Amino acid sequence: MHDTNQDVIAGPVYKLGDDVNTDTQCSGKYLPGKDEAYIAAQAFDGVSPGFAGRFQPGGIIAAGTHFGINSSREQAVHILHRLGVAAIIAPSFGRQFFRNAINNGLLLVEYDTAGLAEGDHVSIDLANSELLAPARGLRQALRPIPPQIRAILREGGLIPFLHKYPDWSITE
Repeated sequence: MHDTNQDVIAGPVYKLGDDVNTDTQCSGKYLPGKDEAYIAAQAFDGVSPGFAGRFQPGGIIAAGTHFGINSSREQAVHILHRLGVAAIIAPSFGRQFFRNAINNGLLLVEYDTAGLAEGDHVSIDLANSELLAPARGLRQALRPIPPQIRAILREGGLIPFLHKYPDWSITE
């Protein structure tokens, strides 16, 4: 999450389609040998040419079904951080990718993105479990994120969370 002290994540939407796999954001053809900055500059070119050049830090990716399928490559989340992705909204995620994202402090929200368009401004309110897209007149309830997961996200990932809360004793 781009601001670890708040429960509202807001930014412009950058759209991607269905079945975006981890090779399109962190291609195996660049590993090993290329650094994260180089790989991030190529991110998503196979599904949206020039995406990394258009994407602005703090943006929110709104994708189709099955985002992050294909592998357990943790570097894919690192590339998203390098791009400055604040959150990803999609109807469904690859399960290994979902867990890698949470473990590395990246917010993922399961939500049908069909009603969102490139450039829409959205807010994700974690405290109230809702998504707002004012230009679309959207105020939609989201499945609540458990307090433990919100705490992991606030701390920037599982390892920083465990350093701060080794016994998992958090207070909301």
